[in-house]
Amino acid sequence: MKEIVLTKKKNGMIVLILTLFALLIAIGLTVYGGILLDQGKSPVAFIIGMIMLFLIWIPFCGLKVLKPQEALVLTLFGTYIGTIKGDGFFFVNPFCTAVNPAAKTKLNQSGDVTTRPAVSSQQQPEAINNKISLKIMTLNNNRQKINDCLGNPIEIGIAVTWKIVDTAKAVFNVDNYKEFLSLQCDSALRNVVRIYPYDVAPNVDTTGDGIADEGSLRGSSEIVAERIRKEIQLRVDEAGIEIVEARITYLAYAPEIAAVMLQRQQASAIIDARKMIVDGAVGMVEMALERLNEKNVVELDEERKAAMVSNLLVVLCGNHDAQPVVNSGSLY
Repeated sequence: MKEIVLTKKKNGMIVLILTLFALLIAIGLTVYGGILLDQGKSPVAFIIGMIMLFLIWIPFCGLKVLKPQEALVLTLFGTYIGTIKGDGFFFVNPFCTAVNPAAKTKLNQSGDVTTRPAVSSQQQPEAINNKISLKIMTLNNNRQKINDCLGNPIEIGIAVTWKIVDTAKAVFNVDNYKEFLSLQCDSALRNVVRIYPYDVAPNVDTTGDGIADEGSLRGSSEIVAERIRKEIQLRVDEAGIEIVEARITYLAYAPEIAAVMLQRQQASAIIDARKMIVDGAVGMVEMALERLNEKNVVELDEERKAAMVSNLLVVLCGNHDAQPVVNSGSLY
């Protein structure tokens, strides 16, 4: 389905003026014909005036008003005839029908795709607006629980900004383009997230080139978001939708493993800190022994060196401040 933009329909004001002028003429003919009819003369003027009054409402059905970034997809007896876009006052065939299958579907701010509740007998039904918005809109889908490439359940949410670029595809290629977009976002999100680990993990290939890399959901959020955007775009091209941007709005471990993964992260942080402390302590001991040897401050045998190294490591690697012990005797 190819979009046809109707560019020569922006003459609503002229048609409105002419229709109002014809309405005045019809009223005048009806009144004048009624007078002649009372006088027993020909009823032709009265009949013409009545026919004009009966048909004069038809041109009003073809008058359409559009705001900026709005469009109307028009069909005539089931055949697509074109789309009018842009702001202005338009006149189209009065028998044309505006089509928008997603008019009753509302994408809430939370991202849920819902339809309006059934109208009760005490409520007045809302007017259906078949105009299609061409503005950039945001879909904030609900958080999903997905397993990453290591099998860890995580919760993730995305916000997708999108707009309609082909109204004919959006209306005729899919049943409901809003619901279609929401479902494709969920599917694309699952396909991309299952490729990445939550955090950097060894021997994981996230690019598909057969080489392990350091890609992760937490550390490569920009790359993951762009990959999600491209995945969604491939799926919604047939619906005439352009995905402007996709962003990760929420990322966390699922509640059932969040506490365990927090302990794991704490243990990993403690190990890294201890490793750094030990590396630094060993370097300081080496430096101390080298300086003592260079300055010939004292000569130590292997046993005394071992005792000195042990004491220094205890002091440098301990969690608490060391308590000094003063030796007042001889070294040996």
